[in-house]
Amino acid sequence: MQFDFLKDHVLEDQRVLLRPFIPMDVDNLRHLSATEDPMLWQYSQLSAAGEEKLEKYIADTLANRVNNTQYAFIVFDKIKQEYAGSTRFYNIDNAYGNLFLGYTFYGSKFQGTGLNKHAKFLLFQFAFEELGVQRIEMRAHSLNERSIAAMKSIGCTVEGVLRKNVPSADGGRRDSVVLSILKEEWMNGGKEMLYKKL
Repeated sequence: MQFDFLKDHVLEDQRVLLRPFIPMDVDNLRHLSATEDPMLWQYSQLSAAGEEKLEKYIADTLANRVNNTQYAFIVFDKIKQEYAGSTRFYNIDNAYGNLFLGYTFYGSKFQGTGLNKHAKFLLFQFAFEELGVQRIEMRAHSLNERSIAAMKSIGCTVEGVLRKNVPSADGGRRDSVVLSILKEEWMNGGKEMLYKKL
């Protein structure tokens, strides 16, 4: 496996388009960083709440791609014709064929609409079938029941809990639930299961 950070990977179906970030995306996500959606950042390690944090979020996102450490996608809802949020590959391990998928957020009006399932289908398909990834890991704050349930619903298996492994938004430490999906699980029924839910 060899992930190409220089390439503009664009993934899309009839419902969603995922493309790499560009500097202008500050404008495209401004509506999500506003204080009208404060719960959006409740469990997030990377908050983009407010203009200053949003600008830093985008700048760091672009720098992480240049540094070959993370590859973030902005998510566009083709039905609503609006930018809905973001997701990213990180901890990309070319030698062992593993990567993490996360730092995902969607505005409240996009949650529960099926948009995330379409995005994850495209990301899983790309990772397993084009990149040759063997394992995708995802993590969530142990209190973020909605996120954990969403990951289970797309075929991920809970592997365990990392106790107090990273700082939390409230200044303390959080427990992280670890989930994953394997290439053989995707190829032997996982893809078909998720496709039927689209």
